[in-house]
This record gives sequence, structure tokens and C-alpha cells, in this order.
Amino acid sequence: MSSNGHVKFGTSHKIKQVGRMDIPGGGLVAVENGYAYVGHMDPPYGTSIVDVRDPKHPKLVSQLEVPEGIHSHKVRIAGDVMLVNYERYKTKKELQGGLKIFDVSDKARPREIGFFKAAGKGVHRFTFDGRYAYISPVMEGYVGNIVMIVDVKNPTQPEEAGRWWMPGQWTAGGETPTWHGTDHRCHHPIRRGDRLYVSYWHGGFVILDISDMSKPKLVSALDWSPPYPCPTHTTLPMNDRIMGRDIMIVTDEEVGEKLTEKPFAFLWVVDITDETRPTPVSTFMVPYDGDSTAASRFGAHQPAEQVYDNILYVTWFAGGLRAVDVSNPYQPKEVGYYLPLPGKNQNTVQSNDVFRSADGLLYLIDRFNGLEILESQV
Repeated sequence: MSSNGHVKFGTSHKIKQVGRMDIPGGGLVAVENGYAYVGHMDPPYGTSIVDVRDPKHPKLVSQLEVPEGIHSHKVRIAGDVMLVNYERYKTKKELQGGLKIFDVSDKARPREIGFFKAAGKGVHRFTFDGRYAYISPVMEGYVGNIVMIVDVKNPTQPEEAGRWWMPGQWTAGGETPTWHGTDHRCHHPIRRGDRLYVSYWHGGFVILDISDMSKPKLVSALDWSPPYPCPTHTTLPMNDRIMGRDIMIVTDEEVGEKLTEKPFAFLWVVDITDETRPTPVSTFMVPYDGDSTAASRFGAHQPAEQVYDNILYVTWFAGGLRAVDVSNPYQPKEVGYYLPLPGKNQNTVQSNDVFRSADGLLYLIDRFNGLEILESQV
């Protein structure tokens, strides 16, 4: 960073660009078997399928469109089944939101085969393990997004398997929220074993027992907003114990809905060895003395959810991509970074999402423009 807080775009440390393509800004990138799937932020762009088998020369294979007023900015893939969200976006029209399911056995011609309908704005972020989708829909009778498990065993007829909501959300059942508007709402669940780790925006996070998927049960909850100003975006459990402890990485999100101007959103390391008492043990921030604005946010967003070791790759909006080593969970440290050049017709970058493949490549999508394929030497 420069002394006045501005980002020096085009700089890197231990993370190098392999390939790049201009592509409309995206909310999520998922990679499987040599193809990248990009969910886009703004209509008419919905989902792009990109051939990345030659990472130096990515090629667009197909691109789905969405109607004005919808964005389909999240995508997950398992074999020939692709799931994308439909969420109402910058409109007051009563458009149908939900979770769309496609057959992508022919990558050049994705074919819609199923649709799980939601209410209100639709579905925001979600995860998918090939059988079950763990989604954040708005449903009739509830305030804000709730937790839902959808069985996709038959992709043409997805069925609800279970749901959970924060007490106060079910207004149709006589509950009364104690928060303002939709401040407490599900952002997205991540599964490990028979647990769901769920970010709940200004409601913090919850850990759910889903050993009986039809009746998820609360194990514990923790909310630090307020006093901290930014909502909780992602709750990512590490695969293996670190220093004998079970660890979860939590990122808040730098957004306009924050409660105070500073501090900017950052990363938390949470000890969940006793899952009934999740305990924050350290934090990681990127030093920055500039401003975070609507046009150029600076702060934490999303870690790569593919975990192979103790290195995390975390998008930081205008701060690019940061590599954070949590081998000592009490002292996380940055071991690499990558600050892209702004994409087509852009003055800044907004590194939004990153996918880490087993072969060591990183796929970085910008909120405004550009898909980059990177190689880490961390």
C-alpha cells in the first residue's frame, strides 16, 4: 500500500498470474474437471461456463442470460448438475426467485431441468455437495433469509429436506424479531460432517446439528455485531485440527450496511473445539489508511472454501487476494498477496470470490470485470 492509503494495483508477492480473460463481473467462481463456472452480478449476464483446461488461454464456452431485475451471481457444480440462484435485484417487481438446476453434460448448451421456488427476493448464497444443497432462501411467513436443506437426488424434482430459522423470524407463527428489518438473516451454510456452520449477517453465526436433516438443532451461536460494525459473511471450518484445536475461519463483509465507518471488515479465527462455546482467539487485518467507499470497498469478503492445508486465500475487494497462514491460530500471518490490475473500463478492482483447485491453481473473479487464473508459490 502507498502511504496515502491507495492500492498499488498490479503488484504481487508469491502469487503470479497464469491467464486472464475479460468477463462481466461475478459473485462466485466454481471449477470442476477443467471448466470454470462463473455467476455474474448484473443482468443480462447469468452464468458463464469457461474452458480452463489450458489455464493460459481460458475460453468462453457458453453464457446463460437472466431477465432484468434478477441476478444469478452464485453457482455450484457437481458432475453434470449445475445449480444457480435466482435473486431479485434492484427492482420492486414481484419476480420469481429460487434455485435453478441445469444439466450441463453439454457445456455449450446448458439445459434447465429443475427449479426450487422461494418467496420474496429468492435465494442468496448456497453450497452443494452433489446430493444436498444448503441454501439461504426467503420463504413465505418469515422475515429475512432462513436456513434450508434441499434434496437434489432427483434434479428434476428438488425437495425440501429440512429448515431452521433464528427465533423471531417466523412471524406467521407468531414470533417477533428483536432486530431491525432483515438484519438477522442467513447468508450461507457450509457443511462439515453432521454440522452446518452458518453465517447470519448482523446475527453473527450459528452451528447446527443436522444428524437429523429434517430437524436441524442449534448447537451454539455467537454474535459480535455490535460492537463490531460489519456483518458476518462466511463461516469456514478447517478440515483438520491445528495445534490440537478445531478451528473455524470467519470473515465479516465490508458493505454499506455496516454499523460504523471503521474498522473495515476483517478475518476472525475461532476455536470451536468445544462447539457449544465458540471462542474467537485471533484476528487478521490488512493495514490500510484510505477510505472504503461504495465504488471501491476495502475489506474482507470471502475465503476459498476449498481447504487443503493451513493456508487461506481470501478476497479483500480493493485489497485484492491475500494468502493467510493460520498454522498458528493465535497469530495468523500474511504469506502472499496479489493485487490485480483493474479490468476493462474500470478504475479499481473488487476481488470478490476465489476458488482453489487441488492442482494448486487459484481462480479469482472480480466484482466488476475479469477472471484471473493464478499460481501460488506460498
